[in-house]
Amino acid sequence: MSLRFDPFRDSLREMDRLTNQLLSGTAMPASMPMDLWRDGDMYVVAFDLPGIDESTLDVTLERGALTIRAERTRSFDEGTEVLVAERPQGAFTRQLILGDGLDQDNVQADYRDGVLELRIPVAQAAQPRRVSVRHSGGSAVSGSSERPQVTTGS
Repeated sequence: MSLRFDPFRDSLREMDRLTNQLLSGTAMPASMPMDLWRDGDMYVVAFDLPGIDESTLDVTLERGALTIRAERTRSFDEGTEVLVAERPQGAFTRQLILGDGLDQDNVQADYRDGVLELRIPVAQAAQPRRVSVRHSGGSAVSGSSERPQVTTGS
């Protein structure tokens, strides 16, 4: 079996991919795809970063901007004849803006099996809480509803 590299055909395929992204309006970053979900009082973000040099992985948080940087270098030497090179190489950066309702002082990061997982807790002040209702007599009564109640007065 023989592999054949056709730079013209491969360039057209890349142009088709970019055109489809532009026309669909959903440009997915090919270098650092991410999933984001909420698990109770915690947001979890997972980034696919296989094959990166772990020493280049850098996660910083400054004024609500969470920045992830990583670098993937070529696995072949300079003089090697490369037949296909589709895996992105170089430096990658992704930035998320965290809202005020998140506990930015307690963000945790874990890199395992090519996946960087960030755990971002919801701030205590942003978590739902029960508000007591005062009746016109002035005694506090805890509401039975799950939704917060407003304070009423006489």
